[in-house]
Amino acid sequence: MAFNHVTVLLHETVDSINVKKGGVYADLTLGGGGHTALILERGGTVFGIDRDMTAIENARERFADKPFSAVHGNFADIESIADRCGVEKFDGIIADLGVSSPQLDDARRGFSYMQDAPLDMRMDQSGGITARDVVNSYSEQELCRVISSYGEERWAARIAKFITDRRKNKSIETTLDLVDIIKAAIPQNVRRDGPHPAKRTFQAIRIEVNGELKILEQTVRSGVSLLKKGGRMSVITFHSLEDRIIKTTFADLAHGCTCPKDFPVCVCGKKAQVRIITKKPILPTEEETAANPRARSSKLRCAEKII
Repeated sequence: MAFNHVTVLLHETVDSINVKKGGVYADLTLGGGGHTALILERGGTVFGIDRDMTAIENARERFADKPFSAVHGNFADIESIADRCGVEKFDGIIADLGVSSPQLDDARRGFSYMQDAPLDMRMDQSGGITARDVVNSYSEQELCRVISSYGEERWAARIAKFITDRRKNKSIETTLDLVDIIKAAIPQNVRRDGPHPAKRTFQAIRIEVNGELKILEQTVRSGVSLLKKGGRMSVITFHSLEDRIIKTTFADLAHGCTCPKDFPVCVCGKKAQVRIITKKPILPTEEETAANPRARSSKLRCAEKII
């Protein structure tokens, strides 16, 4: 299957890491290879990581004659991947979080609430729990936690109850089965306005299935530890939960001594590791969001290693 994906904040992201000829870079979310292609074009060597074998296979074919290596894996394992690839330090690291267009557009993957398909939502289809497992086995309380915490859905409790009530009679098997339940749970007058009523719940279940937020902070910290002095890490987020983690982790890494102000000397030993390049996140232009509506919620943050 072709992995055709419209890359979000393409030039802004690659510009932010100051690509230099001969530099070594990591693309933690290879996807359709848009960012990787531009880094290669500017003379960099790229190690591209993705959990999706379709993305890996397409990139290996597309960049066969380039200084590029594709690695099937989870970006949370960046330290062990770098060691396995013989890379001590990177000149830059990028990550474009969320679901790529081919995953959304391929109904069989179960990410989309607009097309009927088995409830899957795994980015890595070689193993792990599926969305079907979540909606059919989690308790009402667990479902409420997931939908409320990861989807920031005000109707989480009602949706969780409707899911558990429905599955008493019949298991929930497909995306449109779940959409129907969500629509029934959310009052009709509320559903008239705003985004699709299933958007937040599908986001929440996808995050739970793939463990997206659990690994994010440690991935940023590991990535920064693997940067050369002067190297940069840039991350694109698509919702407030991701952005908050990136913002606070970068801020903590940019903050030095945490000793009380009345201590005569530092005893904590904490030193600032980065400086924040993007005081405010970089957002897509109106032209980009008009051409690619999926870019609308994206935010780019960047930090530079200083030690």
